Amino acid sequence: MSSPPPPPPPPPSKPKRRRLLSLPAVYPCEDITPAPLLSSLLSLAADVAGRRACDVEAFPVLRRGVRKAVRLARILLALLEEVQDAAAALPSSAVLGLTELHVAMQKLRFLLTDCARRGARLWVLVNAGLVASELRLVLGSVAAAMDALPRSVVEASVEAGELARLVSEQAWRAAVRPDGADERAARSVRSILDQFKDGVAPDADDVRRVLRRVRVGSWSDCSEEIAFLESELCARLDAGDENSNDVLVMNSLMAFLVYCRVVLFDHIDAHKSQAEAAAPAAMCPEWIRPDALQCPITLDLMTDPVTVSTGQTYDRASITRWMKAGCRTCPVTGERLSTADLVPNAVLRGIIERMLLINGVTLPEPSAAAGGGGHRHGAVANTAVPFGPAAAGAARLAVAYIVAQLSRGSTEERRKATSEARKLSKHSVFYRACLVDANAVPWLLCLLSSTDAAVQDNAVASLLNLSKHPTGRMAIMEVGGVGLVVDVINVGTKSEAQHNAAAILFYLSSNNPESAEEIGRIPEAIPTLVQLIRDGAYRGRKNAMVSLYGLLQSAANHGRAIAAGAVSALAALLSTDRDDLAGDSIALLARIAEQPSGAVAVLSQPGLVARLAEALAASSSSSSRSARDHSVSLLASLCRHGGAKVVVVLGRMPGLMASLYSLVADGGSPQTSKKARALLNEIHRHYEMAPPPAAAPASASSDAGGDRVVRVL
Repeated sequence: MSSPPPPPPPPPSKPKRRRLLSLPAVYPCEDITPAPLLSSLLSLAADVAGRRACDVEAFPVLRRGVRKAVRLARILLALLEEVQDAAAALPSSAVLGLTELHVAMQKLRFLLTDCARRGARLWVLVNAGLVASELRLVLGSVAAAMDALPRSVVEASVEAGELARLVSEQAWRAAVRPDGADERAARSVRSILDQFKDGVAPDADDVRRVLRRVRVGSWSDCSEEIAFLESELCARLDAGDENSNDVLVMNSLMAFLVYCRVVLFDHIDAHKSQAEAAAPAAMCPEWIRPDALQCPITLDLMTDPVTVSTGQTYDRASITRWMKAGCRTCPVTGERLSTADLVPNAVLRGIIERMLLINGVTLPEPSAAAGGGGHRHGAVANTAVPFGPAAAGAARLAVAYIVAQLSRGSTEERRKATSEARKLSKHSVFYRACLVDANAVPWLLCLLSSTDAAVQDNAVASLLNLSKHPTGRMAIMEVGGVGLVVDVINVGTKSEAQHNAAAILFYLSSNNPESAEEIGRIPEAIPTLVQLIRDGAYRGRKNAMVSLYGLLQSAANHGRAIAAGAVSALAALLSTDRDDLAGDSIALLARIAEQPSGAVAVLSQPGLVARLAEALAASSSSSSRSARDHSVSLLASLCRHGGAKVVVVLGRMPGLMASLYSLVADGGSPQTSKKARALLNEIHRHYEMAPPPAAAPASASSDAGGDRVVRVL
């Protein structure tokens, strides 16, 4: 008897992301010879020494110490070049000293890269003491390594000897400590955070001095710092360090920067952000088309490129949403996907990452969960409480300023305030609660009637985010804001505003039949959604159908939907080439047909029943379980309310019986299989009770039953 096959090897673990200001180093292998080690060390030293003076001056902290380190690296580079030229063959005893130099230069390169990283300036400032300590250790390692080099190496020539002494002396004597301006700025940050804890707004001049020190001079600079801190925060939460002091400090600094962005900068420099976003594509190698780096679905730069079975590459989050919507075809080629597997495109990700790094931007880490690549960490987005009192105080002060601008600001100020409200309400549950508590909802509802397209669009998106919060839904309903939302669906200045307004109705009615009925009583609500289903773009149709589905929780809304022409609008979508829209249409028709009047309306639509049977047959051969479930539920409701006439029609439809038998065998959930079995039994029961036709020809004896076979027990 053969032994069982060995278990498959475990999948490779995801490489851990290096934390900022952590300085890992790879030691050369033990049996390395001096020549390749010297060559690699020359490359490292050249990289560090190649930093320009203007780059050093852009460092947020320790500019004097960084200048010393770069100057030392240049002298070391000259020494190594002299040794390479003068020494015929390096002795094996040189490996120890060269190895220590190699490790020290690796750490120095990491340290300088971290200090110069865009977006990390404020974090580096508050950690200036740690940076100084690490720089002292690195320079001390260089000095110790120089002492370990053999005399024959450091005195390979007169010039080499002089350079070696200079490197050693400067490395030993380098006194690295935070600059006085660094220490004052760091103390100011701590003082400002203490004021936030007490709910006191800091002096604007004090805040600006801190921002000037770290070269944060615009709205987009603040946003860049916030994005970096959030990525570092997510990395620590992923590592299980949610109780560390770093997490508390990062959240406090994020809230500090949000306050600065909201209060101090009255202009959103979007043109700068757009230019920086376009820079990687502009620097694309000639052999790569810039549009090849964009996701074909969203047209945004891919951050986690994956390849599907057809060979096309998409961003993971986009293609995952596509598949979850029930689509099983390739968006570009239209071919059916043979598998739902997504293969990471490491080569393309590497190209994108290199180009972004050239521009000082770090590509986000790909999410381990499908679809999570572009999404905010759940612990950040779903937290209802802040990480610390300073973060809470800064957030409330920023929100209070936003609401003041919403209530009495100019058009330009309201445009920025609604944009900030949109960003913050999307960021986390805590910010949503802050905005609701600050009475932002009534002012946002008032701005739905703004003639400024940007103000209206941002106000709608803010309300959509707030409607996901229980108190936000309550506030919208209490002030009678549903009618204003419906008006935006009708006459919104942007299609995006109309689509978001439709989605608001879904959240307002979500799991709340009373709210659903109250919304339905507004005369224009349901007809507006039906009109959007009939004439809207793809996203508008999706949102309208989801919202209408929520409103149909109330039995009173069924008649209103039928009167508004929902059945004919949904029937028209069954022939669309978008499988997800057709599936949503069937789900809505199934809910409408739960009521007798709805079943009558569906049966009255010419040819609709036959198309539903065809849709069931098509869904039986696909992987869309929801389409199968809703198709069977819809046909069962039609039989229940339509009586024998409907049973006769179904029994005569070619292919329907085979589809039902397939569902009973292995095609659906237990509930779907049960409904399919009941539907089969009902059809067979009818034909078993029906009197046999008189003198029916033998060749036609099976026509009355269609695909009839034995009754399912």
